[in-house]
Amino acid sequence: MTEIRISSRIRELRARYGFTQKDLAEMVGVRRETIGHIENSKFNPSIVLAYRISRALDSTVEEVFAFEEIEDSNP
Repeated sequence: MTEIRISSRIRELRARYGFTQKDLAEMVGVRRETIGHIENSKFNPSIVLAYRISRALDSTVEEVFAFEEIEDSNP
């Protein structure tokens, strides 16, 4: 089975606009901790949340999030 790893550029894009985690969280309707967890790859956002974050950062989902397929080495 293939695993999908998601990484993000949220921190970089927030800095571009001068947003704090709290600012972005309020814009998309989540807690600040949620943004931190997504930035640190501890939590994968739903499709809807990924879209909201991308829109708040004036970007596309593909510009904010990178998807990497990782092959499972277990038979």
